[in-house]
Amino acid sequence: MTMKQVEKNWFSWRLASLMVVMMFLSMAKPLTSQSTDANSTMVRYYCSEFYGMNAKYFFQNVNTTLSNLRRQLLVNPVHYAVARTLINGAAVWGVASCRGYVSTTNCIACFDDAVVLLRACGRGSGAHAFYNDCDLRYENYNFYADANNRGGIVICGNTRSPQQTEFRKTVEGLISDLRKATPRTSDFYAASTRALPGRSRTVYGIAQCNLNLSQSVCEDCLTPRYSSLDDCLPSTNGWTINNGCFMRYSSTPFFRLNQTTNITPLLWDGNSNKKRSIIGGVVGCVCFLLFVIAFVVWRLISKKTSGLQQDKSTGSTELLQGPARYSYNDLKVATENFSDQCKIGGGVFGEVYKGILKDGGFVAIKKTVMASTRGKIHFNDELKIISNVHHRHLIRLLGYCSKGPLLFLVHEFMNNGSLDQFLYGDKSRNLSWKQRFEIIFGTARGLAYLHEQYHVTIIHRDIKTSNILLDDELQPKIADFGLIRLLPEDKTHLSTKLAGSLNSGYVAPEYAIHGQLSEKVDTYSFGIVVLEIVSGKRCKDVIDDKSVDQSLLDHAWNLYESGTHVNLIDNRLDASEYAAEDVMKIIEIALMCTQSQVSSRPAMSEVVTLLSDKSLDEMPPIKSMFHEDDIKIPTDTSISLSSDATASTVQVSGR
Repeated sequence: MTMKQVEKNWFSWRLASLMVVMMFLSMAKPLTSQSTDANSTMVRYYCSEFYGMNAKYFFQNVNTTLSNLRRQLLVNPVHYAVARTLINGAAVWGVASCRGYVSTTNCIACFDDAVVLLRACGRGSGAHAFYNDCDLRYENYNFYADANNRGGIVICGNTRSPQQTEFRKTVEGLISDLRKATPRTSDFYAASTRALPGRSRTVYGIAQCNLNLSQSVCEDCLTPRYSSLDDCLPSTNGWTINNGCFMRYSSTPFFRLNQTTNITPLLWDGNSNKKRSIIGGVVGCVCFLLFVIAFVVWRLISKKTSGLQQDKSTGSTELLQGPARYSYNDLKVATENFSDQCKIGGGVFGEVYKGILKDGGFVAIKKTVMASTRGKIHFNDELKIISNVHHRHLIRLLGYCSKGPLLFLVHEFMNNGSLDQFLYGDKSRNLSWKQRFEIIFGTARGLAYLHEQYHVTIIHRDIKTSNILLDDELQPKIADFGLIRLLPEDKTHLSTKLAGSLNSGYVAPEYAIHGQLSEKVDTYSFGIVVLEIVSGKRCKDVIDDKSVDQSLLDHAWNLYESGTHVNLIDNRLDASEYAAEDVMKIIEIALMCTQSQVSSRPAMSEVVTLLSDKSLDEMPPIKSMFHEDDIKIPTDTSISLSSDATASTVQVSGR
C-alpha cells in the first residue's frame, strides 16, 4: 500500500469517526450535560495535522493526560487543570477549564462531551474543543504560553434588541469593564450584570482567561475579544473565544445573580492610577523628610547623652557572644597535623577533619580560605551570627582559628556522618520509614528556623544529602549554613561558587542560571532531598523502566502526573511500616517545593505545618502551570529542572 493510499484511508476513517461521534452526541446530549446545563453546547473544535509518531505510546499518553485532567477538575475549586505525560518520548500536553459559574457536575459533563468529540480527530497530533461551558485541548508540544496564535471564534446571535441604542451602550460598558477587571482578579474570571435604562431588562456578561497566562497576556488576549463582541451589537447575545480567553454577553441569564463578581474596586484606570501615584509620592516625600528630621534630632540627643557613636554595621551583633577562639597548635594536635587519616570529608567550603580536643571531646574541623577582602569587622559579625544559631536540627559552630589566609571552623561532631552515606554510601543501611520521615521533618524545621525564626535571615544555598548530618539518634542536623558569606568574593560569584553542586540536581534553576537568590532556593533543594529520601535513589542517577535516562525529579513528575507516584517509594521499605497514601502525600509536598515558578513554592514554615498537621483540610495546590520556557538553559549547563505540575488539592497526614 502506498503512502497516498495510507493517508487516504486514514482521512476516510477520520471522517467516518467524526460522523459517528456527531451522531452519538446528538443522541446523548439530552441525557448528559444538556439535562443539567443548557449552556454546555459545542461551539467549535479543531484537529491538528497528522504527523508521523509512535501511535501506541502517543495515544496511551493522551489517555493518561485526559484522565489526569478529569481527576483534577473533580477536586479543584477553580475548574482549571493542566497535565503533561512524557513517557517514551511521546509527549502530550493538556489543558482543561470550565467557566467560573459552572458546577463541578456540569463541568465534568462538559469535559466528558469534549473528550468524546475529540476522539474524532483520530491520529492527529492534537485537538482543541470549545464549548460554552468548557475548553479542552491537547497537543504534542508545550503550548501553555499560547494565547493568540489561533484565530479567535466570534458567534453573534440572530436576534436584535428592540432597544438598540440603549442596549449597545449598556453592553459596551459591561464588556469594557469586564475586560479591565478580569486580569486583576485572582482567578482571571469575572461575571457581572448591567440593567438597561428603565430596568426593564438585564444584560449578563463574563470574561475569563486561562490561569497559565500572565496578567499582561490576559489583558492582551481580552482586548481583541472585546472588539469582536462590540461588532455583534445590537444582537442580544454573543460569544468570542480563542486559545487563552473567553468572553460572552447575553440578555438571557446564563449564571445566577449570586454568582456575580464585585468588579467595581478593579476598575481603576491609568489616569486615576497616576493621580494616586502622584499623591502617594508627595505624601511619601513629606513622610521621608519628617523621618530625616526626626533621625537627625535623635542622633544629636544620642551624641549628647552617651558621647559615643555606634557603628550601624555592628549594631545587630554587638550583643551577641562570639565563638571561642582556638590556637592553631591545639587544632594541629587534635587532627594529628591534619593527617589524611583524620580527614572525613570535603567540598566547596574546604576539607573536614575529625579532631580530639584536650578535654577528650570530638569535633569536626573545617579548613577553608578566609575572606580577607571583606574586612575584619564584617568577618567577626558573620562568625557571631553563625555561632549564635542554636537549634536541634542545625550543626553548632563551637569556635574558630585563623592563620594567615586559612580559616579553621570548629563544629560539633556527628559520629553517624552524613545522610548520603546512609542512603547509598559506605554506611548504606535500610532506614525505616519512621526514621526517614523524622529526617525530612527535622530538616524542614531547621530550614524554617534559618529563614524565619532566627533574628537574621540565613539562606543556605547548598542543601543536599551530604550537608545533612545524623546524630546518634539519627536525627538530622544541617551543616554549612551561612558559610558561603565567609568565602572570598571570587568563590561566591555565580560562575564559580558551589562548583561541585551546580550540576548535582539540587540547585534551583533560577539561582543556577540567573543568580536569583531567595529562601525558595532552599525550598527547591529540600524538595529534591525529600525525593531522594523517599526513593533511596540519587537525584541524578535514575533510569526508568523504559531505559530512558531521567533525573529523579523528572521521573517523580511523570509518576505523579500518571497517578502512580506510589511507585517512587523505595522498595527496600517494609510496606507494613507505612501507609502508601501518607508517603504519596509527602512526595506531593516535595513536588510542590520543586515547582519552577518561585512564587508557587511554599515557605519552609508552611512545609513544616504540612508535615506536622494530621488533619489538614486545605493545602496550597501544586501549581497548574508548566513554565519550562520561562527558564532559558545554556547549552553547556546541566541542570535538573522542575516542572510546574498539574493542579491538585493535596491533604497531608503527619507522622
